[in-house]
Amino acid sequence: MLPNSSEINLLIPSHKLPLYAKKVLVTAPRNYACRLSEEIIKTGGLPVLMPTIETCFLSDYTDLDITLQKLDKFNWIIFTSRNGIIAFFQRLHELNIPHSALQNCQLCALGKDSESLLSFCGRVDLIPEEPSPAGIVAELSKMPNIHDQTVLLPTPEVVGLPEPNIIPNLINDLYKLGIQVTRLSTYMTQCIDKNIYTVELNLIRQGIIDMIAFSSTAEIESFIRMFDSKNDYENSIIACFGPYTATNAQTLGLNVSIVSDDYSSFAGFTAAMADFFN
Repeated sequence: MLPNSSEINLLIPSHKLPLYAKKVLVTAPRNYACRLSEEIIKTGGLPVLMPTIETCFLSDYTDLDITLQKLDKFNWIIFTSRNGIIAFFQRLHELNIPHSALQNCQLCALGKDSESLLSFCGRVDLIPEEPSPAGIVAELSKMPNIHDQTVLLPTPEVVGLPEPNIIPNLINDLYKLGIQVTRLSTYMTQCIDKNIYTVELNLIRQGIIDMIAFSSTAEIESFIRMFDSKNDYENSIIACFGPYTATNAQTLGLNVSIVSDDYSSFAGFTAAMADFFN
Protein backbone atom coordinates (compact mmCIF):
# COMPACT_ATOMS: atom_id res chain seq x y z
CA MET A 1 0.00 0.00 0.00
CA LEU A 2 1.16 3.52 -0.75
CA PRO A 3 1.29 5.97 2.17
CA ASN A 4 -1.57 8.46 2.32
CA SER A 5 0.74 11.23 3.43
CA SER A 6 2.06 13.67 0.86
CA GLU A 7 5.48 13.21 2.46
CA ILE A 8 7.93 10.45 1.60
CA ASN A 9 7.47 7.67 4.18
CA LEU A 10 11.01 6.87 5.30
CA LEU A 11 9.86 3.92 7.40
CA ILE A 12 8.98 1.81 4.36
CA PRO A 13 12.04 -0.05 2.98
CA SER A 14 12.70 1.00 -0.61
CA HIS A 15 12.55 -2.55 -1.94
CA LYS A 16 8.93 -2.81 -0.78
CA LEU A 17 7.80 0.20 -2.82
CA PRO A 18 6.03 -0.61 -6.12
CA LEU A 19 8.43 1.26 -8.42
CA TYR A 20 11.56 0.14 -6.59
CA ALA A 21 14.66 0.63 -8.79
CA LYS A 22 12.57 1.35 -11.89
CA LYS A 23 14.17 4.02 -14.05
CA VAL A 24 11.38 6.31 -15.28
CA LEU A 25 12.14 8.87 -17.98
CA VAL A 26 10.25 12.13 -17.38
CA THR A 27 9.71 14.19 -20.53
CA ALA A 28 7.54 16.93 -19.00
CA PRO A 29 8.79 20.55 -18.96
CA ARG A 30 10.73 21.63 -15.87
CA ASN A 31 7.86 22.91 -13.72
CA TYR A 32 5.84 19.73 -14.24
CA ALA A 33 8.88 17.42 -14.20
CA CYS A 34 9.68 18.48 -10.64
CA ARG A 35 6.23 17.49 -9.34
CA LEU A 36 6.03 14.24 -11.30
CA SER A 37 9.53 13.22 -10.23
CA GLU A 38 8.60 13.74 -6.58
CA GLU A 39 5.67 11.34 -6.95
CA ILE A 40 7.89 8.77 -8.67
CA ILE A 41 10.45 8.98 -5.87
CA LYS A 42 7.72 8.45 -3.25
CA THR A 43 6.90 5.11 -4.84
CA GLY A 44 10.52 3.97 -5.05
CA GLY A 45 11.24 4.89 -8.68
CA LEU A 46 14.33 6.57 -10.06
CA PRO A 47 13.29 9.51 -12.25
CA VAL A 48 15.56 10.37 -15.17
CA LEU A 49 14.86 13.92 -16.30
CA MET A 50 14.72 14.61 -20.03
CA PRO A 51 12.23 17.41 -20.71
CA THR A 52 11.52 17.30 -24.43
CA ILE A 53 9.67 20.62 -24.48
CA GLU A 54 9.96 23.87 -22.62
CA THR A 55 7.50 26.61 -21.85
CA CYS A 56 8.69 30.19 -21.99
CA PHE A 57 7.70 33.81 -22.50
CA LEU A 58 6.07 35.02 -25.68
CA SER A 59 8.21 36.86 -28.19
CA ASP A 60 5.40 39.37 -28.84
CA TYR A 61 2.90 40.48 -26.17
CA THR A 62 0.83 42.78 -28.37
CA ASP A 63 -2.29 40.62 -28.71
CA LEU A 64 -2.13 39.45 -25.11
CA ASP A 65 -1.84 42.96 -23.72
CA ILE A 66 -4.70 44.31 -25.84
CA THR A 67 -7.00 41.50 -24.71
CA LEU A 68 -6.09 41.83 -21.03
CA GLN A 69 -7.29 45.43 -21.15
CA LYS A 70 -10.77 44.18 -22.22
CA LEU A 71 -11.49 41.36 -19.78
CA ASP A 72 -14.91 42.77 -18.95
CA LYS A 73 -16.10 41.56 -22.37
CA PHE A 74 -15.84 37.91 -21.37
CA ASN A 75 -18.25 35.81 -19.33
CA TRP A 76 -15.75 33.00 -18.81
CA ILE A 77 -12.00 32.48 -18.71
CA ILE A 78 -11.17 28.81 -19.17
CA PHE A 79 -7.68 27.67 -18.24
CA THR A 80 -6.55 24.31 -19.61
CA SER A 81 -3.09 24.28 -17.98
CA ARG A 82 -1.19 25.52 -14.96
CA ASN A 83 1.26 27.28 -17.28
CA GLY A 84 -1.61 29.25 -18.79
CA ILE A 85 -2.70 30.37 -15.33
CA ILE A 86 0.79 31.44 -14.30
CA ALA A 87 1.50 33.32 -17.55
CA PHE A 88 -1.90 35.03 -17.49
CA PHE A 89 -1.62 36.37 -13.96
CA GLN A 90 2.04 37.28 -14.33
CA ARG A 91 1.18 39.50 -17.28
CA LEU A 92 -1.72 41.05 -15.37
CA HIS A 93 0.75 41.94 -12.64
CA GLU A 94 3.27 43.39 -15.09
CA LEU A 95 0.57 45.57 -16.65
CA ASN A 96 -0.72 46.65 -13.20
CA ILE A 97 -4.19 45.34 -14.04
CA PRO A 98 -6.03 44.62 -10.75
CA HIS A 99 -7.79 41.31 -10.14
CA SER A 100 -11.01 43.30 -9.89
CA ALA A 101 -10.91 43.33 -13.70
CA LEU A 102 -12.01 39.69 -13.45
CA GLN A 103 -15.10 40.36 -11.35
CA ASN A 104 -17.50 39.84 -14.26
CA CYS A 105 -15.75 36.66 -15.43
CA GLN A 106 -16.30 33.14 -14.18
CA LEU A 107 -13.07 31.16 -13.92
CA CYS A 108 -12.54 27.51 -14.81
CA ALA A 109 -9.51 25.28 -14.17
CA LEU A 110 -8.79 21.56 -14.39
CA GLY A 111 -7.95 19.24 -11.49
CA LYS A 112 -4.97 20.31 -9.40
CA ASP A 113 -4.55 23.40 -11.58
CA SER A 114 -7.38 24.89 -9.57
CA GLU A 115 -4.98 25.21 -6.62
CA SER A 116 -2.78 27.51 -8.70
CA LEU A 117 -5.78 29.60 -9.73
CA LEU A 118 -6.89 29.89 -6.10
CA SER A 119 -3.42 31.04 -5.08
CA PHE A 120 -3.52 33.88 -7.61
CA CYS A 121 -7.04 35.23 -7.25
CA GLY A 122 -8.75 33.37 -4.42
CA ARG A 123 -11.55 31.78 -6.40
CA VAL A 124 -12.44 29.10 -8.92
CA ASP A 125 -15.99 29.00 -10.27
CA LEU A 126 -15.83 25.69 -12.12
CA ILE A 127 -13.69 22.58 -11.65
CA PRO A 128 -15.04 19.96 -14.09
CA GLU A 129 -15.60 16.50 -12.64
CA GLU A 130 -13.56 15.08 -15.51
CA PRO A 131 -10.28 17.04 -15.58
CA SER A 132 -10.12 17.38 -19.36
CA PRO A 133 -11.34 19.56 -22.22
CA ALA A 134 -14.24 17.12 -22.69
CA GLY A 135 -15.06 17.63 -19.02
CA ILE A 136 -15.21 21.39 -19.57
CA VAL A 137 -17.61 21.00 -22.47
CA ALA A 138 -19.79 18.55 -20.54
CA GLU A 139 -20.16 20.96 -17.60
CA LEU A 140 -20.86 24.01 -19.76
CA SER A 141 -23.45 22.13 -21.82
CA LYS A 142 -25.58 21.75 -18.68
CA MET A 143 -25.80 25.49 -18.09
CA PRO A 144 -28.81 27.52 -19.26
CA ASN A 145 -28.21 30.16 -21.94
CA ILE A 146 -24.65 28.98 -22.43
CA HIS A 147 -24.96 29.82 -26.13
CA ASP A 148 -25.03 33.51 -25.18
CA GLN A 149 -21.70 33.32 -23.37
CA THR A 150 -18.26 34.57 -24.40
CA VAL A 151 -15.16 32.60 -23.45
CA LEU A 152 -11.52 33.61 -23.26
CA LEU A 153 -9.21 30.63 -23.71
CA PRO A 154 -5.57 31.19 -22.67
CA THR A 155 -3.41 28.74 -24.65
CA PRO A 156 0.20 28.09 -25.62
CA GLU A 157 1.72 29.25 -28.89
CA VAL A 158 3.30 26.04 -30.22
CA VAL A 159 6.61 26.68 -32.02
CA GLY A 160 8.60 24.16 -34.08
CA LEU A 161 6.08 21.33 -33.56
CA PRO A 162 2.69 20.41 -35.00
CA GLU A 163 0.04 21.70 -32.63
CA PRO A 164 -1.63 18.83 -30.75
CA ASN A 165 -5.36 18.48 -31.47
CA ILE A 166 -6.43 19.10 -27.85
CA ILE A 167 -7.03 22.86 -28.03
CA PRO A 168 -8.45 22.95 -31.60
CA ASN A 169 -10.90 20.17 -30.66
CA LEU A 170 -11.94 22.06 -27.52
CA ILE A 171 -12.58 25.22 -29.52
CA ASN A 172 -14.69 23.31 -32.04
CA ASP A 173 -16.72 21.71 -29.25
CA LEU A 174 -17.33 25.08 -27.61
CA TYR A 175 -18.45 26.54 -30.94
CA LYS A 176 -20.94 23.68 -31.24
CA LEU A 177 -22.51 24.90 -28.00
CA GLY A 178 -22.94 28.31 -29.59
CA ILE A 179 -20.24 29.89 -27.43
CA GLN A 180 -18.10 32.74 -28.75
CA VAL A 181 -14.47 31.72 -28.17
CA THR A 182 -11.45 34.01 -28.18
CA ARG A 183 -8.19 32.10 -28.21
CA LEU A 184 -5.31 33.94 -26.56
CA SER A 185 -1.65 32.89 -26.62
CA THR A 186 -0.23 33.53 -23.15
CA TYR A 187 3.04 31.58 -23.34
CA MET A 188 5.13 29.59 -25.79
CA THR A 189 5.78 25.85 -26.04
CA GLN A 190 8.79 24.70 -28.05
CA CYS A 191 10.98 21.64 -28.45
CA ILE A 192 14.37 21.28 -26.79
CA ASP A 193 17.61 20.60 -28.66
CA LYS A 194 18.31 16.87 -28.48
CA ASN A 195 22.08 17.50 -28.48
CA ILE A 196 22.00 18.21 -24.74
CA TYR A 197 20.71 14.69 -24.08
CA THR A 198 23.52 12.46 -25.32
CA VAL A 199 23.62 10.44 -22.08
CA GLU A 200 19.85 10.09 -21.71
CA LEU A 201 19.28 9.10 -25.34
CA ASN A 202 21.95 6.43 -25.07
CA LEU A 203 20.29 5.02 -21.94
CA ILE A 204 17.05 4.69 -23.90
CA ARG A 205 18.72 3.03 -26.90
CA GLN A 206 20.50 0.57 -24.60
CA GLY A 207 17.18 -0.46 -22.99
CA ILE A 208 18.25 0.78 -19.55
CA ILE A 209 15.16 3.01 -19.14
CA ASP A 210 12.30 0.89 -17.81
CA MET A 211 9.50 3.34 -18.52
CA ILE A 212 8.89 6.58 -20.41
CA ALA A 213 6.24 8.84 -18.83
CA PHE A 214 4.49 11.28 -21.15
CA SER A 215 2.20 13.96 -19.76
CA SER A 216 1.30 15.69 -23.04
CA THR A 217 1.17 15.15 -26.79
CA ALA A 218 3.73 17.89 -27.44
CA GLU A 219 6.26 15.97 -25.33
CA ILE A 220 5.68 12.90 -27.49
CA GLU A 221 6.03 14.83 -30.75
CA SER A 222 9.35 16.30 -29.65
CA PHE A 223 10.56 12.98 -28.19
CA ILE A 224 10.00 11.09 -31.45
CA ARG A 225 11.99 13.70 -33.37
CA MET A 226 15.04 12.91 -31.23
CA PHE A 227 15.39 9.41 -32.70
CA ASP A 228 16.09 7.93 -36.12
CA SER A 229 13.97 4.85 -35.51
CA LYS A 230 11.21 3.70 -33.15
CA ASN A 231 13.41 0.67 -32.51
CA ASP A 232 15.57 2.97 -30.38
CA TYR A 233 12.91 3.21 -27.66
CA GLU A 234 10.73 0.13 -28.15
CA ASN A 235 12.27 -1.67 -25.13
CA SER A 236 10.83 0.90 -22.71
CA ILE A 237 7.29 0.72 -21.33
CA ILE A 238 5.18 3.72 -22.42
CA ALA A 239 2.99 5.43 -19.81
CA CYS A 240 0.57 8.26 -20.60
CA PHE A 241 -1.11 10.77 -18.32
CA GLY A 242 -4.73 10.13 -19.26
CA PRO A 243 -6.64 8.84 -22.28
CA TYR A 244 -6.24 11.90 -24.51
CA THR A 245 -2.46 11.79 -24.42
CA ALA A 246 -2.60 8.00 -24.82
CA THR A 247 -4.81 8.21 -27.92
CA ASN A 248 -2.46 10.70 -29.55
CA ALA A 249 0.54 8.56 -28.58
CA GLN A 250 -1.00 5.57 -30.33
CA THR A 251 -1.76 7.70 -33.38
CA LEU A 252 1.93 8.65 -33.44
CA GLY A 253 2.88 4.98 -33.44
CA LEU A 254 3.68 4.30 -29.79
CA ASN A 255 2.68 1.10 -28.00
CA VAL A 256 1.03 2.45 -24.83
CA SER A 257 0.98 0.07 -21.84
CA ILE A 258 -0.12 2.39 -19.02
CA VAL A 259 -2.90 4.99 -19.01
CA SER A 260 -3.88 6.68 -15.76
CA ASP A 261 -7.60 6.66 -14.94
CA ASP A 262 -7.07 9.44 -12.41
CA TYR A 263 -5.49 12.23 -14.45
CA SER A 264 -6.36 15.04 -12.07
CA SER A 265 -2.90 14.84 -10.48
CA PHE A 266 0.53 13.29 -10.94
CA ALA A 267 -0.17 11.15 -7.88
CA GLY A 268 -2.84 9.39 -9.95
CA PHE A 269 -0.39 8.97 -12.84
CA THR A 270 2.22 7.40 -10.57
CA ALA A 271 -0.39 5.14 -8.99
CA ALA A 272 -1.18 3.76 -12.46
CA MET A 273 2.50 3.01 -12.96
CA ALA A 274 2.62 1.26 -9.60
CA ASP A 275 -0.49 -0.80 -10.41
CA PHE A 276 1.11 -1.97 -13.63
CA PHE A 277 4.13 -3.41 -11.84
CA ASN A 278 2.00 -4.86 -9.03
